[in-house]
Amino acid sequence: QLLLVESGGGLVKPGGSLRLSCAASKILFARLAMVWYRQSPGKQREEVASITSRGITTYADAVKGRFSISRDSANSMVYLLMNNLKPEDTANYTCAAGLSPTLLTSWGQGTQVTVSS
Repeated sequence: QLLLVESGGGLVKPGGSLRLSCAASKILFARLAMVWYRQSPGKQREEVASITSRGITTYADAVKGRFSISRDSANSMVYLLMNNLKPEDTANYTCAAGLSPTLLTSWGQGTQVTVSS
């Protein structure tokens, strides 16, 4: 079982930036796709960004141009850089891993991001 631990969430003002990190146990990390999801109360979980083992990235329309996903396979880390944050970005952000972005088998506990003035 792959262990995923997120960090980097917090309270930020609109227009601000945060970088989320997801640390993974090293087993097979380089072969895995990694995905960031978010969910806020009363809303469905939403896929925010994904990155394949080859570095191919996808983004939700709501975050394109503002968020950037990256990975450091040597250190089994995946990051989500979030710029120009908006109140509607407020959510619990979770990272997930699997053989592909649609075959996810491991999930972290999440980190809370709150965007408020």
